[in-house]
Amino acid sequence: MDFDNHRLSPALDAPLYQQLYRQLQQAILNGQLKPGTKLPSSRAMAASLNISRNTVQSAYRQLMDEGYIDSARGSGTYVAHKLPEALLRAPAVDTALDRRTASRTEDPRPVPQLSRLARLQLTLAPPAREAADGLPLPFRSDTPALDLFPFALWSRLAVRQARRLAPRDLPYQDPAGYRLLREAIAAHAAIARRVNCTPEQVIITSGSQGALDLTARLLLDPGDAVWMEDPGYPGARLAFLGAGAQIVPVPLDAEGLVVEAGIKRAPNARLAYLTPAHQFPLGMTLSLRRRLALLDWAQQTGAYLIEDDYDSEFRYAGRPLAALQGLDDAGRVIYIGTFSKVLFPALRAGYLILPPALVEPCLAMRRQTDVHPPLPEQMLLADFISGGHFTRHLRRMRRSYAGRRTALLEAARGLPLEIQVPTAGLHCIGWLPPEIDIQALLQTAPQHRLELTPVSDFCIEPLPRPGLLLGYAGFNAAEINSGMRRLAALLHRQQ
Repeated sequence: MDFDNHRLSPALDAPLYQQLYRQLQQAILNGQLKPGTKLPSSRAMAASLNISRNTVQSAYRQLMDEGYIDSARGSGTYVAHKLPEALLRAPAVDTALDRRTASRTEDPRPVPQLSRLARLQLTLAPPAREAADGLPLPFRSDTPALDLFPFALWSRLAVRQARRLAPRDLPYQDPAGYRLLREAIAAHAAIARRVNCTPEQVIITSGSQGALDLTARLLLDPGDAVWMEDPGYPGARLAFLGAGAQIVPVPLDAEGLVVEAGIKRAPNARLAYLTPAHQFPLGMTLSLRRRLALLDWAQQTGAYLIEDDYDSEFRYAGRPLAALQGLDDAGRVIYIGTFSKVLFPALRAGYLILPPALVEPCLAMRRQTDVHPPLPEQMLLADFISGGHFTRHLRRMRRSYAGRRTALLEAARGLPLEIQVPTAGLHCIGWLPPEIDIQALLQTAPQHRLELTPVSDFCIEPLPRPGLLLGYAGFNAAEINSGMRRLAALLHRQQ
């Protein structure tokens, strides 16, 4: 078999080692590689395919664990002489989907009949690339500083909460969530974000995505129009599409969402989705003039405004801005918060702050879906907030992120990037010069242990220039400098 003809591409969703594993597995199953055939050494295979030796070793290790190949010390690696009967009758295994084209290789198996939403999900929400140790690669933009999380404190609180669990905590719980957590969130939102609410208006969800999904199912009927910031958060778009909504892209300028454009395109939209404190992904702040115009439009038409306040705690210039919800005296703003960016994503904790009229209908909807989030995690988070640890952690993260942002800006000097630096958040935007082939850059980045996300991934209508999200919060100065050197090498190759 000619190993030079293997088609390996970092543009595919599957890691390179898994692509190589699948191709070798298929070659063994269809008889191209006969039992007893000696395979090239990992070093020779790596040189032949122009990939790392670790990639080949990982593929060989998986094949060996599953019984496809054997290794004899000092002799080499061979296709196994005896394969189970079931393996010899197994159908061929296809290569991974290319998420940008959604094309498939020929496969005799029947193709699953997925819903339109599921097919869209494959293109709008691709899986993130991670290093072998499970940690994110530079410059992933949605990752907080996991290395600075207070693990010891969190563990002590977790042990204490586990000891407090009683029989009353084990039956089904309040669908709104743990009362003490809702009280802690209401108090924090009132002080930090000037949100007007009571604990009764707070509903705990599985992250902001759970809040978006619940809101969409609560308020949208098929065909309802929803304004979306463009570019904007794909997770919100998917939640609204799942409810059958018609997405209306609304352009942005220096003041944020252009309200006049939204009214012109869909004057009677049911919802408008906004990230007013720190627009995702471009970073501008929605001006007061636009906030008042949105509130006026919503009150006149009966529409609702969804305020996704995903990372406003991390502001590096001036005081944090008041939430849009705090200006609302007509009950038209639905406020969404999350702990994924301020603590850690695996916690899967978010919340809705609803206008009073929507609370009971939302709880009725909630009872028919996931009923309520797990209680122990809510109890632990309530302890973390009420004990003052949350506020201290935020202060520490603000200082650290400001330093990491400075490290990224210094490391990017001299690169062919126009860096756009928002006053808040976890990432910057790097606008590319026209001579850079962004698709080639994205395809080669994973080989250099970089995770680059193009701004175009968040667009409905095309942008006039290509750009990248450059996350800095999840990486220390050494990692940022190392990553930027690798990015510089890739950019200079194209000049």
